[in-house]
Amino acid sequence: GVPYRNGGTDLSGFDCSGLVAYVFSRNRFSVPRTVAEQYALGRRVGRTGLEAGDLVFFSTEGPAVSHVGIVVAPDEFLHAPASNGVVRVERLSSPYWSSKFAGARRLH
Repeated sequence: GVPYRNGGTDLSGFDCSGLVAYVFSRNRFSVPRTVAEQYALGRRVGRTGLEAGDLVFFSTEGPAVSHVGIVVAPDEFLHAPASNGVVRVERLSSPYWSSKFAGARRLH
C-alpha cells in the first residue's frame, strides 16, 4: 500500500527499482539502484523456474527493460507500479504483465 514516488527509496514512496533496493538492503544484500543495473545482476532464470526472491523484468516503454518486481510466489510478484499506483502484488500471468515480460534474474 506504500504509494508510488518516482525516485523513491523508502516507506514514504517507492519506484520499482527503489523498492527492490530497499527490500534487498533490509535483508543485508546490496543491489544497484536502477532497473538496467539490476537486470545485469545474478543469473538468468526461465519463467517456469521462478522462486521467491527472483527479480522479474518487464519492457513497458519500448524494447529496453523499464520495470522490475520481486517474485513472491510462482505466479505472483511484488512491485511499485507508476501512475497513481501503490506497492502491490500482481499475477505474472495477467495479460498485461505476461505480454511485457522481458526476463528474470536470480541473485541468491
